[in-house]
Amino acid sequence: MEIRDLYDENKVLTGEMIQKGESVPQGRYYITVVVLIQNSKGEFLLEKCSESKGGRWSLVGGHPKSGESSLDGIVMEIKEELGVDAPRENIELFKTIKTEDDFVDLYYTKADINIVNVVIQEEEVETAKWASKDEIEQLIVKGVFLTPHVEFWKMYLSRTD
Repeated sequence: MEIRDLYDENKVLTGEMIQKGESVPQGRYYITVVVLIQNSKGEFLLEKCSESKGGRWSLVGGHPKSGESSLDGIVMEIKEELGVDAPRENIELFKTIKTEDDFVDLYYTKADINIVNVVIQEEEVETAKWASKDEIEQLIVKGVFLTPHVEFWKMYLSRTD
């Protein structure tokens, strides 16, 4: 079972932990990590969640395991979900959002990953592809882009416009 660390309202590690799926105690938060990976053509790497995970398109993301930092967590998610080693020194935190029960750390990196070399984690990811900004907007309009990730996408755009 996956164990997650808990943080206080100031994102300070408390030493408390919960198992994945357990309710988060009031006043405690876990970390969620999401990354926008952009290639030199200006496209973004998307993954299509497996049907058991809703079957929608999304950015790469997940949750750090107990003992992992936020950055460790996103590096591990990229490796686990796509089979790609991402150089941590190229991954930049651009925003943290506090929600009801988590802190969402949004990251950005540039990487020219050959989609043919992507090895997906089949229990979580159906496929992966590069998509332009326009293609992502179309997925959002069609309602096939993971809802929370729509907001993350808009936050990225507001950062770059």
